[in-house]
Amino acid sequence: MSDFNQQVIAEFRANGGLVGGMFEGAALLLLTTTGARTGRPHTTPAVYARDGARLLVFASNAGGPKHPAWFHNLSADPHVTVELGTPEGTVERFIATAVVAEGAERDRLYAEQADREPGFAAYQAATDRTIPVVALHRVDLGDPARHRAIADHLVAVHAELRAELTALREGLDAAAKEAEGTANAPGTAVRAAPALGRRLARHCLTFCGALHAHHHNEDSAFDLLEREFPELSDSLDRMREEHKVVAHTVEELEDLLASDVTPAVLRAEVDRLATRLEDHFTYEEAQLVPALTRGRAVPGT
Repeated sequence: MSDFNQQVIAEFRANGGLVGGMFEGAALLLLTTTGARTGRPHTTPAVYARDGARLLVFASNAGGPKHPAWFHNLSADPHVTVELGTPEGTVERFIATAVVAEGAERDRLYAEQADREPGFAAYQAATDRTIPVVALHRVDLGDPARHRAIADHLVAVHAELRAELTALREGLDAAAKEAEGTANAPGTAVRAAPALGRRLARHCLTFCGALHAHHHNEDSAFDLLEREFPELSDSLDRMREEHKVVAHTVEELEDLLASDVTPAVLRAEVDRLATRLEDHFTYEEAQLVPALTRGRAVPGT
């Protein structure tokens, strides 16, 4: 993130959505997407327009030749977090689903924005690409049907991550046995086990990115879930702290991948992560699923 964006974000949050400088007087929001490659959250200021119940943002990139990074991120994962100034001078934070406008609707919406803000006409004239228009639809976490969908999604994502972790551990086991067999083969000099294979390393990094993305999306939802289920406050606090512990373990795992690490060494670190994840997943499911499906959460400890 650029220093300029960091300054705008800090000013926005400190002043209830109001900023000075080049954005003074502009309709501005903060858009947090999940990195398509890293799985980490990325926040950027964006000019917006209202269109009924939805908010519109425009991937102009100031008329540059490529789409901005945030557009690539939400194209990969449309679940985003929006921060918006309120008339009371506070900043409202909510989850939204991003939908890219197509065809005639896109053309109409962009033309209306260019009429409101002539700079957007200049941006489109400066580039050969069609500047995307993205509609942000607020997610209603008070809807019981939405609660059930969140519970189903939570269980499904946990199942996918568990399966990915199992496959990763099996791959590391196979790589470690292969390295050991090569090192101890008759007639060959004993040598160090080879570094982790490129394909296996990519698998590991992909898993880490998926885990980052999942926990980022959960963190975005926890504040809103706490309003709906105040009895879960202590449990949600524990989950937030567990996310930090897991994130630290993942960072250590990623550091190992950047070194000349052997599969056997990495396997031990993955085992440590797996133990923490299983405890965390089991606790989350026991706390959130009953509440979201209109049951009662299991008392936390």
